[in-house]
Amino acid sequence: MPFDESPSPVAPLASSRLWTAGTTGGVAVVVMLVIAAARPDISAWLIGGACIVAIVSWLGARSQPVAGQASSADVPATSRHGDDGRLLDSVFEALDDPVLIISGGEADDIAGRRIVLANRAARELLRVPREGMLLVSAMRDPNVLEAIDEALFGGISRTTDYAAGGSRARHWKAWVRPLPSPEGAALALLGLRDETDVRRMELMRVDFLANASHELRTPLASLSGFIETLKGHARDDPAARDRFLDIMAAQAERMSRLVADLLSLSRIELNEHIPPSGRVDLGRAAADVVDALSVLSQDKGVSIHLAAPEGGRITGDRDEIVQVIQNLADNAIKYSTTGAIVEIGLDIGLDADRATAPRMPGATRLSLLTPDREIGVRYAAVTVRDHGPGMAREHLPRLTERFYRVEGQKSGERAGTGLGLAIVKHIINRHRGGLIVESSPGEGALFTAYFPMTDDRTPSPMPA
Repeated sequence: MPFDESPSPVAPLASSRLWTAGTTGGVAVVVMLVIAAARPDISAWLIGGACIVAIVSWLGARSQPVAGQASSADVPATSRHGDDGRLLDSVFEALDDPVLIISGGEADDIAGRRIVLANRAARELLRVPREGMLLVSAMRDPNVLEAIDEALFGGISRTTDYAAGGSRARHWKAWVRPLPSPEGAALALLGLRDETDVRRMELMRVDFLANASHELRTPLASLSGFIETLKGHARDDPAARDRFLDIMAAQAERMSRLVADLLSLSRIELNEHIPPSGRVDLGRAAADVVDALSVLSQDKGVSIHLAAPEGGRITGDRDEIVQVIQNLADNAIKYSTTGAIVEIGLDIGLDADRATAPRMPGATRLSLLTPDREIGVRYAAVTVRDHGPGMAREHLPRLTERFYRVEGQKSGERAGTGLGLAIVKHIINRHRGGLIVESSPGEGALFTAYFPMTDDRTPSPMPA
């Protein structure tokens, strides 16, 4: 059945058209009635003629719209179609998930796949223009390309996994759907749904259980053995009891530190792909770390020298930046001998080459984390140098592995969980920075953590 539109409450009534369309007829009717009143002998003919003119004028007014006014079926339809196009474009741009429309070209020509349209989220993720770019220039995952071909030329809908490249891995679920085209061209719709948080939660549970069960096994076995000893022949030996209780307290403290570090590492890894939004002054953060470690350094007989100019502002989470500097400084104090000096420095306004330049002549140097390079970015670099035993070349690549310890720590000579540098690496990665280690046996070690500076106050480079 045809669709009948209900009249608008503000639209003019159909009867209002009689005056506009029937003005001439109305004047004629009035004139004929006046004449009929003046000439009674022909009044019957005049009244009949006036009725005929009135009927014809009324019918004409109903069949013609008001001058300058379009029909009710045309105007709303035209404006409605235009508004729908703009609304759909706005919705397409506002989607948080990356969405692309792809054309096929020839079936055997993979270089013919082009991006017909990409929304804002897709342009930011893949760094592509809104339209016209080759698909293989933006995405080279073979599984996704295969799914697109099946949708373009086979009409098959598919879902597959997609891992974005870069130093911060992100996991996406890619879904592809064929699109009908009025011109007969092959089109497909590609959408990406971010599943990074879900994947990281799964990995966090698995890693935490594996690491906790492995690392807690030794202290738990020690505690069980000492408890059995205290219940047995050491029950009445006060000296042995006190010694065993001290060892048990140390093991319990080690387990507490281990669990705390594992939870901290898991939390950092979970949010590693989310860039921070706060502002941090690196100089003040380093000064706070020096104050916090003053008791530890005095007990060890180690001096801390801080050289931090003002102006080293970065985008970051202050608590995490403090944790980076504190972990590096804490390691430097542990490896320093009595009377040694730990040097903490800050260089600001550096380009990428100067941020990664060697700072310890003659030492072995290795980049433990390298960020994605961006043109025009200036960096602030925090350096922590100790004058301890140093490390051999073969140890450097494994420093940021979980629970890896350089020879000397394994015997319990230095307390630690083996997670400090792993935490440092993941925090720096979240802040889009880099980490470099330089070391030489007998000369100590130097760690450099550098971060991109904020755009509001980027100082000029410091002289070399």
